[in-house]
Amino acid sequence: MTAKEYLSQAYMIDQRINAKLEQVMSLRNTASRATSLVSDMPRSSTPNVCRMEDIILKFIDTENDINAEIDQLVDLKREVRLVISQINHREYQTLLELRYLCFKTWDQIGDLMNYSTKYIFELHERALKKIKVPKKDLTKTD
Repeated sequence: MTAKEYLSQAYMIDQRINAKLEQVMSLRNTASRATSLVSDMPRSSTPNVCRMEDIILKFIDTENDINAEIDQLVDLKREVRLVISQINHREYQTLLELRYLCFKTWDQIGDLMNYSTKYIFELHERALKKIKVPKKDLTKTD
């Protein structure tokens, strides 16, 4: 695994979390529409409680998935922060933290560090060469 691939893992986990959060919002919207529909048809004397129970269980499963991914993201960010802190160059550390822990764009990093985007790319290439990728990969699932 290259240094860039290693550092980019946190962004990928973050994107998966965001996608799952959108799924939860969609499920909630669907559930609220399903429970608030008014119909001219006479209601059953025994409402379908199982349907609402199924929706709630899906919420719980999805939220458990999200929590597991958040735990994984926190662990990975802690490890990445440690790897970045082992570089003896503050400018490289700042750039890598902004990019791979804060998920800033190249333009945002350039503005924050008062450098051109072109110079940020050069610094980034040099900084990546200083990264020592750990042997274990926290993002692997069984």
